[in-house]
Order: sequence, then structure tokens, then C-alpha cells
Amino acid sequence: MNAHSGRFISEWLAWAHPQPEQARREWDAQGVALLPCGRQFAAVRIPPLLVHAAVGTEERRALAEGLAFGLGGAVIHDGHVTSPYYALIQWHAGMVWDGAEDTPCLATNTHYLGVPHWSRQQPPGPHWVVPPRYEGDVCRPQTVRLFIARARQQLAPLAEG
Repeated sequence: MNAHSGRFISEWLAWAHPQPEQARREWDAQGVALLPCGRQFAAVRIPPLLVHAAVGTEERRALAEGLAFGLGGAVIHDGHVTSPYYALIQWHAGMVWDGAEDTPCLATNTHYLGVPHWSRQQPPGPHWVVPPRYEGDVCRPQTVRLFIARARQQLAPLAEG
């Protein structure tokens, strides 16, 4: 992605904040901005166990490729092995998300997410595992549901045994 595209993506993300300039300042100062969910996007929190089961690996590069293919939109991770992944979805889809207790959707202005600058694509710290390719590049809710269902299906034999 070039800087020109990145600027449009940054602007789209910054407008999630009621004061977009605040998001820009946070990205400049620490590389991550605390943005409210429910304006530009919502975020489905997916535990690492489910992500690794659905993709079939914990290796970083293969995991990123598997998430890009399996979810088809932007995904954030904070870099810790035990930390959840956040699949961005359309903000309005978050209002009707019907996921399980372990895969909630952050969808209202009372939920905030640490969103890395578009260029932050490597750990340590919060980064894009699958960076947005254009403004509004989010995962389809049905795709996220299917991804989670596939993970649960992969884990079912382990739970039974």
C-alpha cells in the first residue's frame, strides 16, 4: 500500500473518533489511537484459540495469510499470544451481532478499541494482522460467523476426547 492510500485509510479510521484530530495525535505519539466502536466500524473479539483452530497454525505469517483469506477484511491483534483478535465489521452489523459470549461484538460508543496506525503491521504491540486495503475495508459479518463456526468444528473433537 502506498502513502496516498494509507492517508485515506487513516482519515476513514480517524473519523471514528468524535474529534478526529485526537486520533491523529494519538497515532503520532504512540502509534495507536483509542477509537469508539459503532461509528465507522464495529469489532468482533475472537479468542486466539478459535483463530488458531480456524487457520490451522500459530505461525505469524501463515496466520496473517489465513486470516486474510478466511475473513476477507481488516483484523487487529495486540501482539500477545493470549490476546484476542479483532475482526472489523460494518458498524451497523454490530447492533445485531448474535455471536456467543466468547465472541462478542464491540459495537456502541461505550466500547473502545486500540486501533493502530495503518502502517503498523508488525508486533510488538497492537498492529494490523490484516491491514485495511481501502477505506471501509471490513469483514462481512456472515464470513466472521462462518470462520468462528469452522474453528469450533475443528476444536469439537478435542473437547470430546
